[in-house]
Formats: sequence, C-alpha cells, structure tokens
Amino acid sequence: MNSFKDLDPILHAQLRLAVMSLLVKERNSDFISVKNATSATAGNLSVQLKKLEEAGYVTITKSFSNNYPLTMIEVTAKGLNAFEKYVEALKSYF
Repeated sequence: MNSFKDLDPILHAQLRLAVMSLLVKERNSDFISVKNATSATAGNLSVQLKKLEEAGYVTITKSFSNNYPLTMIEVTAKGLNAFEKYVEALKSYF
C-alpha cells in the first residue's frame, strides 16, 4: 500500500506554487514579470509573496531603477529545498 506524504501547505496554494515554479527555473525575477507570468492581480501576488517570504522561501528586495520602483524576488536555498520535497511528495501519489 502506498503511503501518501503530506504536502507543504505553503506551496500547495496554486499561485504560490506557480511563483515558486517560475523562480526555481529563473532563480529570480521582478514583480511585474511574475505578475504577468501568473496573471495574478498585484494585490493577490503581494499577499502570496509575503507568505513565501515569511516562510523563508523567497527574499524580496525593493529598490529603484530609473526612478521607478523595482521589486526583485529570489528563491532561497530553503525555498528550493521545500520545492524539491514538494515535488517528491507529489510523486508518492502516483
């Protein structure tokens, strides 16, 4: 009998999983690119990024570029590890 592993509730939310998938591939991205890639609203994306940051899965750096705000998001080693564990846990469901 197959034993199902618990799925990380932080990553199990659709938008957070989409963001992490993008960041695992790219390592980092700016807020606008993530917003466009996920078709999320700015408000919802901000809330979900805050949850990922609080979990230690991403770091968020705010600065300015040509007098415009620039928010960069980068996956952390902890976030990468959590994502890999999540994928492995999913495999136990097959």
